[in-house]
Amino acid sequence: MTEIIQTGGIVAFHGADEDLANRLEAFVQERDAFSPNTWRQLLSVMRISWRWTQENDRNFLPMASADLRDYLSYLQATGRASSTIATHAALISMLHRNAGLTPPNTSPLVFRTIKKINRTAVISGERTGQAVPFRLADLTRLDKHWAGSVCLREVRNLAFLHVAYSSLLRVSELSRLRVRDVTRAADGRIILDVAWTKTIVQTGGLIKALSALSTQRLTEWIAASGLAGEPDAFLFCPVHRSNRAIITAKPMSLPALEDIFFRAWQSVGPAEPARTNKGRYRSWSGHSARVGAAQDMAKQGYAVAQIMQEGTWKKPETLMRYIRNVDAHSGAMVDFMEKMTG
Repeated sequence: MTEIIQTGGIVAFHGADEDLANRLEAFVQERDAFSPNTWRQLLSVMRISWRWTQENDRNFLPMASADLRDYLSYLQATGRASSTIATHAALISMLHRNAGLTPPNTSPLVFRTIKKINRTAVISGERTGQAVPFRLADLTRLDKHWAGSVCLREVRNLAFLHVAYSSLLRVSELSRLRVRDVTRAADGRIILDVAWTKTIVQTGGLIKALSALSTQRLTEWIAASGLAGEPDAFLFCPVHRSNRAIITAKPMSLPALEDIFFRAWQSVGPAEPARTNKGRYRSWSGHSARVGAAQDMAKQGYAVAQIMQEGTWKKPETLMRYIRNVDAHSGAMVDFMEKMTG
């Protein structure tokens, strides 16, 4: 039976035959072909599924279709969301493919199980969670509140939120920006050279332009932090309690960046917490600026294709989850009925 030995982000397999072990070793050595988040998710799924196989006397690798069916049913019984279960199934399939094995997901047995899980989830009222949108009106209020602050952390946070909203970049993508990625257009506005995103990994990268006000706020942060002379420094870095920027070898962590949204909520957000979904999203979080910007663009009548391009979404379904409630009352059928009965 294959056994997982994990140390940090590295995983090793014991008990597999020599050919399988070699394929798995090559897979681990070439893990940089995948995003860090995908690799972290894979390791988490492997830990959980391997533990389940040990406790239930099943084989981990290769996993039989009947065993995967039972594992997915176990996840549903323990309260996992249908989207989480689908992720487990996809990553188990990914592990098998890279090990040169037939994924158990190809069986109609597993297909029916996933279909049943999704149907049960929908009928029981499960809905996909969504970050509380951070919209332009929120950014405008925050700008009035934090602009001109003598607190360097607030100067940084305001610049960060301007860039987050204007660029629709994901938090991980914002964290990787460096000072050298900042250039200026002929009219003085800032242009950001984004090396790669979750969905765009190519040598040409991605260019993002900032508005005049967002340019001003980012310029103020760069000047106040002293980063102008540090081209290799991360554009958004920690701020010491002594009110000075700290240049670090690693990007700011996700919790630190999430804290920027939380501080913004504390400053100008509603007095009452947002209605939670699955116990999450009580206030603005890392995805909020992306969601808010997409909703604002949809409300102003921009086409889905334009919004997808700005947010580097590859699937319209993903974007539609964010904007599904925007102007729902002005859909084609409502418009038709109003004209015919008005």
